[in-house]
Amino acid sequence: MAIEVFNRYENKYLLDTAAYADLYRELLHHMEPDEYNKRHEFYTITNLYYDTEHNTLIRNSLSKPKYKEKLRLRAYGTPNGDSKVYLEIKKKVVGLVNKRRTALTLNEAYDFVRTGVEPEYKDYMNRQVLHEISYFLQQYELIPMVYLSYDRKALFSKESRDLRITFDTNIRCRRHDLLLENGTYGDPLLERGQWLMEVKAENTIPLWLSRMLSEHGMYRTGFSKYGNEYKKTIRSKQSEMESVRYA
Repeated sequence: MAIEVFNRYENKYLLDTAAYADLYRELLHHMEPDEYNKRHEFYTITNLYYDTEHNTLIRNSLSKPKYKEKLRLRAYGTPNGDSKVYLEIKKKVVGLVNKRRTALTLNEAYDFVRTGVEPEYKDYMNRQVLHEISYFLQQYELIPMVYLSYDRKALFSKESRDLRITFDTNIRCRRHDLLLENGTYGDPLLERGQWLMEVKAENTIPLWLSRMLSEHGMYRTGFSKYGNEYKKTIRSKQSEMESVRYA
């Protein structure tokens, strides 16, 4: 069963393909691919981010407050209406990420967010998280805002499952056709050949990893997939307005 509630620290790094290949090869001395990546080179994660009509959640997040939160619907691959998906509240408090999620079918998740009415409880759901999401939905008038998908490789530490490193590439997004079941197409968010690495740990990272990142010249970035998609959208709209103004 997937972990439904956890706290951890997340540090992000942007890499090109050469840097990714060198680092990944070296990490395999200390880490191993997760169960799915042992059988497949990548797995695809698809997400639907919810926000208010005026982008309240992402605008607050980009202002770098001590506390921020978001709601997203996540699937592995392209689901259908009866597929199991995860509805998640993700919070960040002074650098510590708290994620709480419950399994639902895709149709149950859509109905829950649209109506605010909790689905009839089933044994694959997390009852407490359902209540928390219900309260969240009462605070904001949320609508589906952005579709985001990407291809992932994930590693776990051989010594402790508390340390996980993921590599995401081919990140694509769209602000139309906001249904997870309609496929993984979209506009690229990163330049071709770029990778987003995330180091996820419940405590401080081990000394060997700190040294490795330093030796490879890796520096943390504040990259947020949804945040950067929003900034890219705003820049595009500003450019369109300027084109009209000077036409």
